[in-house]
Amino acid sequence: MAKVTITQVKSIIDRPKNQKLTIKALGLGKINKSVTVEYTPQIAGMVNKVQNLIEVKEQ
Repeated sequence: MAKVTITQVKSIIDRPKNQKLTIKALGLGKINKSVTVEYTPQIAGMVNKVQNLIEVKEQ
């Protein structure tokens, strides 16, 4: 699987609870924090759910 770097670029304040929980599940929580993960179908679903709050870059 390909690796991707996911960076949070917007705050989770005033967002629905499911988006807040998805951000936490991705290992994020603060603006400009980044994580590198393998791009599995589960991660793709999470990215799709919070795409307005994050930025994704392939490695």
